[in-house]
Amino acid sequence: MNTPNRTGIFSGDDPFEIAHSWLTEATAVEPNDPNAIALATVDADGLPNVRMVLLKEITENAFVFYTNYNSVKSVEVLGNGKCAFVMHWKSLRRQVRVRGLVEKVDGPEADAYFESRGLQSKLGAWASDQSQPLESRAALIKRVAGISLKHGIHPKRPPFWGGFRISPTEIEFWADGKHRLHDRFKWSRNTFKESWVVKRLNP
Repeated sequence: MNTPNRTGIFSGDDPFEIAHSWLTEATAVEPNDPNAIALATVDADGLPNVRMVLLKEITENAFVFYTNYNSVKSVEVLGNGKCAFVMHWKSLRRQVRVRGLVEKVDGPEADAYFESRGLQSKLGAWASDQSQPLESRAALIKRVAGISLKHGIHPKRPPFWGGFRISPTEIEFWADGKHRLHDRFKWSRNTFKESWVVKRLNP
């Protein structure tokens, strides 16, 4: 691995460990949703789309989030198998940018995460026809009530709901610097079998 001079918050030989460390720091200081990411996708015509979602796990080689498989984001992710995201913390003046390939997180792993969610979140997952037009909020609340009667207090994971695992080919760590002389280090690889190449970038 090509390793330029990296010290302090940028040191380490594993980008996933660095990302996890930064997220842990952010969790202590960010007032809301330190695990929020701006997820970018493209539609069939190549027009970009971006929205905030919650990152639920950083594994030893991927980033994982969960959503409705019928949503616009899911359709676009599954359409080309690629996406990108940025995780930004104003309190730390840092950000992490990721680009990579995507695959579904389904089966027992998704079941386990769904089971860990609160009851109302579970019912909401069943009730929401995500990204589709909605007549009114009252109609949504009524649907949630109907789902509650149908599935009770232990609803199983909907077949249309699960996770996505982002396996990156590129990860960039950015930290604010004085006079806009920011520090940036990009980790990149062409295939998952290759070692990471790390380069310092101009601000």
